Amino acid sequence: MSVNIHEYASFLPEIAESLPKGAFLTTKDADKTNTMTIGWGSFGFEWGMPTAEVMVRESRFTKIAMDKNDCFTITFPLDDSMKSALAFCGQKSGRDTDKIKDCGLTVVPAKEVDAPVIACKGIVLECKTKARLPMNDKQTSGEILDKWYKSGDLHTFYFAEVVACYRID
Repeated sequence: MSVNIHEYASFLPEIAESLPKGAFLTTKDADKTNTMTIGWGSFGFEWGMPTAEVMVRESRFTKIAMDKNDCFTITFPLDDSMKSALAFCGQKSGRDTDKIKDCGLTVVPAKEVDAPVIACKGIVLECKTKARLPMNDKQTSGEILDKWYKSGDLHTFYFAEVVACYRID
């Protein structure tokens, strides 16, 4: 599916407003579906395509699926109905709990990728990973390292093509 660039661009203001409140990054690895909360990312156009860039810490359970598979989804809730689920999914690990079950979340099949979508009123991006870039502390400013990485648990950046974008009401 080719994403309409104008349609994708029309979602960017709502995505920018919603992201600091949290979004669900959802992956699937074999039969295991996992979601985590993200609050950082970049969305725009690179390599002649609409793109999403997300960051996952090296220690996160989600990183295993992100490295094994080439797809994920991002669901941006547009109301406060997912606030407690976002908080839970940002604090708990999929290694220790089934966050989707524990939060009573519903997943639905994505339109274009294998990873499912969290069903809620929101905007969905379906993504196919095109590049992975681990952070390098020697190439990152000391100010950033001191503020966000005192533990040394750096991120890997995942650059993905947005292959579908739509609203769920």
